[in-house]
Amino acid sequence: MSSIFSKIVQGEIPCHKVAESDRYFAFLDIRPNAKGHTLVIPKEEIDYLFDLEDSLLAGMIIFAKHVAKALEATIDCKRVGMLVVGTEVPHAHIHLIPFQHERQMDISGKKLDFTKEELAAIAEAIRSNFK
Repeated sequence: MSSIFSKIVQGEIPCHKVAESDRYFAFLDIRPNAKGHTLVIPKEEIDYLFDLEDSLLAGMIIFAKHVAKALEATIDCKRVGMLVVGTEVPHAHIHLIPFQHERQMDISGKKLDFTKEELAAIAEAIRSNFK
């Protein structure tokens, strides 16, 4: 059975796409810890990050770096943190969270609410800075 992330990649479930390559996909988290909270995934559905082939994992980190640079150029933040938890969806993923305070990296912390229109505007701004 396809994970929710695979369904997002296949266009079966809508998302606020930030960036895409032939092997990777990045989109806004709909229950973000901070403005611009982005998930980076391989398009290939593999449950556990450390089960990825070395080249796929290395490429994912480099792709995430470019997404993080776009986040830094778009969102007022001290840094973009990277978090790997990976138990909530059986599809390897990295959280990129722009933060002012480290407590914003607590994945179990308070979530922010944005409208679909706000998320769409945030995603468009990030996409415009993605290189």
